[in-house]
Amino acid sequence: MNSKSAIKGRGAQLNVRNRFFELSHEMRDDFLEFCNKEGEQVEHNKTEYLNVFPKTIVNKINSPDVGMQYSMNVYQGCEHGCVYCYARNSHEFWGYSAGLDFERKILVKKDAPKLLENLLKKKSWKAQTIVMSGNTDCYQPAENQFEITRACLKVFLKYKHPVGIITKNALILKDLDLLKSLAKDNLIGVSISITSLSEETRRILEPRTASIKKRLETVKILSDNGIPVNVMIAPIIPSINSHEILPLAKAAANNGAISIGHTIVRLNGAIGALFTDWIEKKMPDRANKVLHQIESCHGGTLNESRYGTRMRGEGKIAEQINNLIKLAKRKYFKDKVVQKKLNTTLHESFKTGQLNLFQ
Repeated sequence: MNSKSAIKGRGAQLNVRNRFFELSHEMRDDFLEFCNKEGEQVEHNKTEYLNVFPKTIVNKINSPDVGMQYSMNVYQGCEHGCVYCYARNSHEFWGYSAGLDFERKILVKKDAPKLLENLLKKKSWKAQTIVMSGNTDCYQPAENQFEITRACLKVFLKYKHPVGIITKNALILKDLDLLKSLAKDNLIGVSISITSLSEETRRILEPRTASIKKRLETVKILSDNGIPVNVMIAPIIPSINSHEILPLAKAAANNGAISIGHTIVRLNGAIGALFTDWIEKKMPDRANKVLHQIESCHGGTLNESRYGTRMRGEGKIAEQINNLIKLAKRKYFKDKVVQKKLNTTLHESFKTGQLNLFQ
């Protein structure tokens, strides 16, 4: 990709049209050329933090193949910039593009801890694991400034309520004290996403995430402190990281992970166009091969939405990937102790914020 046209530190290289808007705008080549000759900046590349005030913070998940019942997202949009991210489409509901807007306009929910506490105190609420980052990463760079995730973890601990976390950022270690306290009562499970062992791949695929070394160190530190860690090898992208399944699984096991999970990439909604543009610029030598192999995993399309097959794919390439995952589990995790289901028995006694001694 031409370094002059590349948007550094971002995954997506353009804003795609919002499907909910009748009108759209585009950057014409002649305008871009004029700006380049005049030395003018077309648009700034800084991240904006925008406060939003939702009425609720916990969402019920109705998709049968997601693996969680409830999720909460304290930030919308994600500065990590993973070009393949399925969550990009959700930014359109807020009036933005799934492309660069998703990475540069981060919506911040400062009331999240209060909204969470209000829910957990309800008499009608029955404890079930709530997963932070079901959509966007709760430990993206914004957390350094706002510490909303930390405040929410304090609420979960106060009410002895189970919580799951999915992240690809070593920033989670800032909350090690709270995670250790939650782990004492089996109230926490953590999934660390590690997509590649190659820093070169990581930098262009997930530009603002923690390094691979940092992520493996995070798995080890969490594990050494009694916090159960699952490593998500996700998504697996044919001819980009599909050859790394076994070494990734081995590295995860060696650093204390008790299990691995995976998905095969699916480029639903606006992400197909974003990914196609990205790979044609970043990996032009293999763009057609990768795109055709992804299509072969999803019935000839990049946009996969069928429950039951969308996460695991179909066809020979998908079968090979899924078989490699099965082999990795047998080879590196057969002696691992499986994490027990998170504890839902304590919360009822702590709905007032303290143990009821008169029950």
